[in-house]
Amino acid sequence: MDIKKFIENFAFQFDETDSSLFDAETEFKTLDEWSSFVALTIIAMVDEEYGVQIKGDDIRNSKTIQDLFDLVESRK
Repeated sequence: MDIKKFIENFAFQFDETDSSLFDAETEFKTLDEWSSFVALTIIAMVDEEYGVQIKGDDIRNSKTIQDLFDLVESRK
């Protein structure tokens, strides 16, 4: 799994947030556009792109994109 591609896929779930704001250390829940709907799209993206199922608790327990990436990678 590639962190750069994961960040691209993650950023694609946001309609109004500039993709330049996303990197491995981005604390995604602090972004203005963050919502429960975006969380659901992230869950769906992870399932579709990586074949890994994550839950709301997994997102709640992740602070940065790197945290979420590490979780997904550990479940592959």
